[in-house]
Formats: sequence, C-alpha cells, structure tokens
Amino acid sequence: MAKKIAPAQIPASSFDFLNQLKQHNNREWFNEHKARFQEEQQQVEIFAEGLLEQLSAHDLIETPSGKKSLYRIYRDIRFSNDKTPYKTHWSGSFKRATKSRRGGYYFHIEPGNSFIGGGFWGPSPADLKLIRDDIAFDAAPLRKIINSKTFINTFESLKGEQLKSAPKGFEADHEAIDLLRYKQFLLIRPFSDKAVLSETFLKEASDTFRHMRPLFDYMSEVLSSNPNGE
Repeated sequence: MAKKIAPAQIPASSFDFLNQLKQHNNREWFNEHKARFQEEQQQVEIFAEGLLEQLSAHDLIETPSGKKSLYRIYRDIRFSNDKTPYKTHWSGSFKRATKSRRGGYYFHIEPGNSFIGGGFWGPSPADLKLIRDDIAFDAAPLRKIINSKTFINTFESLKGEQLKSAPKGFEADHEAIDLLRYKQFLLIRPFSDKAVLSETFLKEASDTFRHMRPLFDYMSEVLSSNPNGE
C-alpha cells in the first residue's frame, strides 16, 4: 500500500530506514533492502523537488532538479579509517546560477542531527582576501546582517572555522578582528526530528534558505570586485 503522506514531506519511514542502516551498515543488508532504499530515496527526491521549486521563487538556481541535488548514499572510504560503506543521512545541495551569485544551499536529514545550512565552506585565498579587506575597511554592513533580528532568530550566530590569531596582514587589535578571523562563513539551523517530519518542514526549510540571502547578496557584491571573476 502506498504511503499516505503530504506532497514533499519527509515520511517517518525515512528515519526508520536510516536508523536500521546505521545498525546494519554493510553491503549484504543494504542489497537485501535495496528496494526499500529506492522507495525512501524517491520520497526525499520529491521533498528536494519541492524545496527547489520554492527556492527558485526567490533565487536563480542552476541545479536542474531535486533529484540532481541529492548526494549519493555511498561513502568514499578510500582515505577514511571508517570503512562503513553507506552514509546514514540524506543530503543535497543547490547551486546558485552564474558567477555573480555566490553562496550555496545545503540540507541534511538525519535522525538527531538534521539541519539546513548554507554559506561559504571553502573560500579561495583570493576570495578570502577580498572579504577580509572589505570587513577591515567597513565591518558595519556585515554586522548589520548578522545582528538583525531575523538572522539571530534563524541562525543564532555566524558559524565556521576561525583562526586562533589575526590573519596575515591584519592587526590583532583591529576593531573587527572577531570577523576577520573567520575562514568559513556558514549559516546553520538545526531541526528536531519532529520538525523534520512535520508538514511545515518544507516551508521552514525554504524560509531558512531565504533568510540567507542578505549574507549572500553582501558577499556577492564584495566578490564581484575580483578582477579574475573567481
């Protein structure tokens, strides 16, 4: 019998499958349950398609479909001490269209560890230099974004790896040293299992992506001054 769930809603069975996969993370079990995996993955594809549709209403996205946004469940174990072959979460990302639009959108669905994320995971040295130069010149625009009520209510604070000391070329006592030390600029909003399985999760996820736009627009403007267009 087909599952009776709302369109683009994550079903509880998806969590059930992931929990069982975590307990039986081996090829034999997975192959025996391949049909179930495909069924659950299809539900996640439907969710991702709905998320792409809502995201496209307020941004220009290059990712062609929800299905194309999903990451493979197979782990790359070549250089990992963890040799379990499968991921125990669903995840995907959406790429903004054209080089002038910076920032990336990401979703991660996992029992006890679900979140909507986005931002700048690995800025190139050239991009990081442009960002820091702009912050050093005038940190007010970025502070206005991360101190806004909507930003704080959604993400609490800016996340990402930071240097322990001042970056090269900047004084340790610079008034914006707290921002200059960032190596990544990440926006992360966690969701409880109950929230992920609710009928409103698609809208909440879409709204979370929309609330990232002020930071993305700021960064896109800063990085558009890159003469190499990178």
